[in-house]
Amino acid sequence: MSEEPTRLEVPLTRGGNESLQTGDVVLISGVLFTARDAAHARIETAIENDEPLPFDPEGQVVYFTGPAPARPGHALGPAGPTTASRMDPYSPLLIERGLKGMVGKGLRSETVLQSMREHGCVYFGAVEGTAALLADRVVEAEVVAYEDLGAEAIRRLVVEDFPVVVVNDLRGGDLYREGRERWRRPVN
Repeated sequence: MSEEPTRLEVPLTRGGNESLQTGDVVLISGVLFTARDAAHARIETAIENDEPLPFDPEGQVVYFTGPAPARPGHALGPAGPTTASRMDPYSPLLIERGLKGMVGKGLRSETVLQSMREHGCVYFGAVEGTAALLADRVVEAEVVAYEDLGAEAIRRLVVEDFPVVVVNDLRGGDLYREGRERWRRPVN
């Protein structure tokens, strides 16, 4: 685990992701795409029907969030992380197509973890309860697909120093499991 934050520029690469370890604090700059359950279901349908995707996942990062409307003078409203396991049925489809990062909260399934290790994708955690602070790291935001989904539409965000923590690295590290083992109290 690094002591200083690691700065990453999107698009990410497998080679760049290989140096990351669980617990590393990372500051992401560049483009993030937002997508939640409904958008992922539509992406799955597009893949099944061999239709174009709303964005090219190669080297990209998806942030699982449904932001609130932007306040005057802000690019985006509060945008906290969504529980990532809800996207588990769909995530391998994007990972297999080059997705290199996901941001959310909570555990991932073994199927997703295996796909991540195989294809060089890292799962980052964003801290719950910091939705307004995370939104302050967004300098541009635009809906790029599925506008009818409202907050769950796919957005293209341009971020600067977006703070996340590596939860699952390419070596099989799992911050949730490691944290439980480290802080578990003995049973008396």
